[in-house]
Amino acid sequence: MAVFFQQIYNGLLRFTSLKSIKFKSNRKGYFPSVGFLSDERKNALEDTLGVAIIKKEYFEQALTHRSYLHCIPEGNDYLSNERLEFLGDSILGMVVAEYLFLLHTNSLEGKLSKMRSWLVNKRSLALCAHKLGLDEFLMMSYSAEKSLKQGSESILEDTLEAVIAAIYLDTGLENARDFIVNSMLPIMMSNSVMVDKNFKSILLEKVQADGKQAPEYGVLEESGPDHDKEFIVAVYVDEEVIGKGWGKSKKQAEQAAAKNAIEAYLEIN
Repeated sequence: MAVFFQQIYNGLLRFTSLKSIKFKSNRKGYFPSVGFLSDERKNALEDTLGVAIIKKEYFEQALTHRSYLHCIPEGNDYLSNERLEFLGDSILGMVVAEYLFLLHTNSLEGKLSKMRSWLVNKRSLALCAHKLGLDEFLMMSYSAEKSLKQGSESILEDTLEAVIAAIYLDTGLENARDFIVNSMLPIMMSNSVMVDKNFKSILLEKVQADGKQAPEYGVLEESGPDHDKEFIVAVYVDEEVIGKGWGKSKKQAEQAAAKNAIEAYLEIN
């Protein structure tokens, strides 16, 4: 049966010209007016983002967290910002890659990839969204708002990527690029996100440069209920403990242990 469908699929591709396929625009149907961006709020958002807004429906969807859909009367065909987040993530990655490629003309692929990962991550995007004040415009449920206040970064990260897509759809790629380069990157640079925070990777490079075995990590202590665990982890080099760290997850504790180990390692060597 699978072979049969594969033959049909290949046959369709064989006789169908991609140029003849007509893609129907979904912009109007997928961007109904929600109504929470009044003219006054739209003007405030324009000032916040530093962009002119033509079609505010794009931005209403970009600022609609999925939890807010349950707060809207049933029967309305509204969407959350998840589709826009998908598009914005790709635009952001392309613009940042282009920026680093043109700025660091002598850097090789590995270094450029590392710098991009420092910039495009949950922490830096959430930081930008907070500094820009996007949380003041975001529409979400009470529980999501509570989660945001407790430090959930994914909500702000996703919103910022969705806003990038909204700018792109509304006024084009150049304006989206200007927003990323002129509004987002300065925030990232001024808050020192262009620093390698992967302490495990740094420690690995240092000990291997001295001809030693790769560090190993072990949990020394685990406490707390399942929903609120705490871990104490030790990092070993040549079977010797060179650092310990605490965290709410094993990964966080390992990074803390590696950070402390680097400091101790530098003092010894």
